Amino acid sequence: MSDANPLLSIPFAIPFDQIRAEHVEPAVAQLIDEARARIEAISSFDGPRTYANTMHALDHATEPLDIAFGIIRHLESVATYPEFREAHNAVMGPASEFYSSIRLHDGLWAAIKAYAETDDAKALTGVRARHLHKTLTAFRLSGADLDAAGKKRSAEIDVELTQLTTKFSENVLDATNAFELVIDSEQRLAGLPPSAVAAARQSAESKGLAGWRFTLQAPSYLPVMTYLDDRSVRETMYRAFATRAASGQYDNRDILLQILALRQEKAKLLGFAQFADLVTIDRMAKTGAAAEKFLTDLQEKTVPFFERENAQLKEFAGGIELEPWDVGYYAEKQRVALYDFDEEQLRPYFSLAGAMAGMFELTGKLFGIRVAARAGVPGWDKDVQYFDIFDAASNEHLASFYADMYPRENKRGGAWMDAFLTGMPGESAHLGLMCGNLTPPIGDQPALLTHRDVETLFHEFGHLLHHSLTRVPVRDLAGTSVPWDFVELPSQIMENWCWEREALDLFARHFETGEVIPEELFAKMKRARTYRMANGQMRQLSFSLMDLAVHMRYDPAVDGDVVAWSRAILQAFSAVRLPDDHATIASFSHLFSSPVGYAAGYYSYKWAEVLDADAFSRFRDEGVFNPETGRAFRECILAKGDSEDPAELYRQFMGRDPDPNALLLRSGLTAVA
Repeated sequence: MSDANPLLSIPFAIPFDQIRAEHVEPAVAQLIDEARARIEAISSFDGPRTYANTMHALDHATEPLDIAFGIIRHLESVATYPEFREAHNAVMGPASEFYSSIRLHDGLWAAIKAYAETDDAKALTGVRARHLHKTLTAFRLSGADLDAAGKKRSAEIDVELTQLTTKFSENVLDATNAFELVIDSEQRLAGLPPSAVAAARQSAESKGLAGWRFTLQAPSYLPVMTYLDDRSVRETMYRAFATRAASGQYDNRDILLQILALRQEKAKLLGFAQFADLVTIDRMAKTGAAAEKFLTDLQEKTVPFFERENAQLKEFAGGIELEPWDVGYYAEKQRVALYDFDEEQLRPYFSLAGAMAGMFELTGKLFGIRVAARAGVPGWDKDVQYFDIFDAASNEHLASFYADMYPRENKRGGAWMDAFLTGMPGESAHLGLMCGNLTPPIGDQPALLTHRDVETLFHEFGHLLHHSLTRVPVRDLAGTSVPWDFVELPSQIMENWCWEREALDLFARHFETGEVIPEELFAKMKRARTYRMANGQMRQLSFSLMDLAVHMRYDPAVDGDVVAWSRAILQAFSAVRLPDDHATIASFSHLFSSPVGYAAGYYSYKWAEVLDADAFSRFRDEGVFNPETGRAFRECILAKGDSEDPAELYRQFMGRDPDPNALLLRSGLTAVA
């Protein structure tokens, strides 16, 4: 093995088998120095200002650092170990300080403003004009016009936020891994599907334990809450999940208070009354109040259905006082009773390999692409796969991506997509990744997914297509670099095909017989689609409104304990009374695992859900595999990134503004019987 640092010269296929903890600090230090030199060169350039020597140069100034730092952050998320975590944490501060300094650099800001006044800049059109406009806005929103003291404090806040949010995320992972429940009596497993029992046995054996082992990772946790008859076990699991990172060694409560205070300080420093307005000003919503109004309007329309659903569930459960650990259990039994439908009946039809192959075939038909697996490319784990994406007509290599779909203790929970490399149209391909925590193979049986798992798979691949099919020649505006309340459209629209017979027949085949889903089972699945949809919607609204409230109104001096305060908000959206120690906010990684992330932006899921429900109506009207419609979506949405205003991109695809009732119609929330 060469002694050269692999992070300093990264080929397209990243040498994950060579990257070690000791490479991290020297690589980041060198790459920061090189990026700083490029920034200084732009600032001090002593000639006529042009787009090439100012804006294009800035767009690529930090590219090697961006790529290496993205790899480092990624490895901390999917393959961490103590030495790597230590190295990762050691570079977070210097990297954050450097990135913050770019938009606070007096010379660079002067150079950009000077270029903006040139005839060359005033003649810009299209994506280059938008690039200049967005850059000027971003610099101002980052504090470029602050005085020296303000800039110093702004940079300090960014570094502190990076360190605190990293620790928050680590605590969630460590608190999740700290819990296990081992059951030694098979009788206590009554109600669990065979797949969940086998997975628990395999988990125990992997730890050298007898019996059945359960964890707080989704493939283990969710079957317990949905099917297990033993109420005391369900309660134990629920309480452990709902109190993660809220006490003891991994307590996040003080950390999140510091994060909130720093975000608010940053907002005020930049002239905003609250952090939510700073976040939303450059998004579709424009203000925190507008995002909140969007949510409360949906809430008002959903409440009657929510109340009816909960009354019906209580009646079905015999009138008992339901606890949070009872709701999923009785809801599943009610669904079986109402629709004769058990989601586990679908699992044999959804092998991971089959679902991915069908997803690739489906998107090939829609968007004119070809996806091919490639062996021999090193990953960060033995289960990581590698794929290439080609344009079906020209055979141009558009992108490649890694897929890592199973849970591990050294990997954070959830599902996500990210980008390693952003290519330039006609010059270089894109490189990305998609990760999940789906049910792994058990014994000789392949990985068999729930229908919700399949939706998650399609969702993340939608994000990946947004990155992979972008044709924007500016890194800052390419792929998923769009306003946060637009970024979920390409992902969420993909979930719709998981409900279409024509699409399911491509991949939903019994793993043993090869048969498609029987028509009777498919009909049951469709009928059950809107079951307790109001509860699902209220859950998302609760997270979104809590997010906005904590970033618009929370004051620790007035409101006291943030956990109790946030729990009171969530309570209004819960079907049952939440326990007094319920502490969802302490493990809410979407809001607190990065300096901004989904903070004051969780509403984006519902915002984009309206867009996707409406946009899919065009596919439904014109044919779910209509290549003309697919080409239009690729050209108007997937290829465009942030090269135009997202509202205009949407109008280009649909020919009109979105219909706000589309989501309610799809969800069956349009009339109370």
